[in-house]
Amino acid sequence: MKIKSNLEALNRVYEVYDAFSSTLDLACKEKCAHCCTSNVTLTTLEGYKIVADLIAAGKLDVIDRLKDTAGGPRFQPLLTANRMAELCAAEAKVPQEDTADEWQDCALLIDSLCTIYDLRPFGCRCFVSRKNCGETGYADIDDFTASVNTVFLQVIEHLDAEGCSGNLIDLLPFMASEDNRRAYEKGELNCEDNGLIVNWELKVLMIPPEHRARIEPILQQLREINP
Repeated sequence: MKIKSNLEALNRVYEVYDAFSSTLDLACKEKCAHCCTSNVTLTTLEGYKIVADLIAAGKLDVIDRLKDTAGGPRFQPLLTANRMAELCAAEAKVPQEDTADEWQDCALLIDSLCTIYDLRPFGCRCFVSRKNCGETGYADIDDFTASVNTVFLQVIEHLDAEGCSGNLIDLLPFMASEDNRRAYEKGELNCEDNGLIVNWELKVLMIPPEHRARIEPILQQLREINP
């Protein structure tokens, strides 16, 4: 597996998205943690990056905070974004996903601040809202931003097509294991046996017709990222 080049590509994808999100008029601000719950998902590539950077900083013990919430209510995805895109394109039945009835606060929060904020996965980066979620009870995201978010989810999954996806509570402690990281580097992870789901290559982009012209500049930037 091309770990180094894939990580470099992932960093570039994050940069493109962060540049896009910086243009949005958002209510999100420091210590606004209403969306920081136990329902965040990410890929093994993102998990590998987070763990590697925490090890380099001598802060891998941060992940121990997740162990207290293991087994608790959380979103465990049945489908990845690219698999869902293929099913939708084929007009096949898409399984109904179940979210946790009671969302726990993310265990990585301390005093409403994320302890891995600079390393946070895309599943956290794309939680944006034009209004305060604590006041409305929901995230207010315009349709175009939702389309952009979906494209980035698909591209990040494609970068990790040989890997897996899952809930942050499950995946980060899993990737904190040196044996699992070595297996990942060799392309030998068994997703299903570890409570994760298999990633898929990007074959169909889920972009509504009305957004295609507007999103093209972003797509061009993403096309230029070659792992």
